[in-house]
Amino acid sequence: MTQVNDTQQTIYDNNNIFAKMLNGDIPCHKVYEDDKTLAFMDIMPQAEGHVLVIPTQKAVDLGDLAPEYAAAVLMTAQKIMQAQRQVFAREGIVQMQLNGAQAGQTVFHYHLHLIPSSIQELGRHAAIEVDHDQLAATAKQLAAVINA
Repeated sequence: MTQVNDTQQTIYDNNNIFAKMLNGDIPCHKVYEDDKTLAFMDIMPQAEGHVLVIPTQKAVDLGDLAPEYAAAVLMTAQKIMQAQRQVFAREGIVQMQLNGAQAGQTVFHYHLHLIPSSIQELGRHAAIEVDHDQLAATAKQLAAVINA
């Protein structure tokens, strides 16, 4: 991340982890992908089934996101949430999006968290990396529901 100063916006870093995923430089446990979005399992989830949805556009936060990409993120989020409700048999899905370091954003590429949990049950984010075999299995379950 390149921070100009506390009052100016963060400049997009082409080497952030999500940019590397979009470029195919590092793998992810993909749940869904189209021309404007990518949805994948969070490797340090706050609850089982924690999925991140990102735009393919280079955008640090919501203020940078073009309207057509914002709409695409929300449409993908709807697909993911329907799959999460079916796979995890729960109605409640925490939808969380953080803008800027002061708000808790740690990867400076716009992303939306979809967490099948309640706000009271959420674990601490980025605390424990879970088993990748488990993430791969969950990603396949969710993708199967979306593609059915």
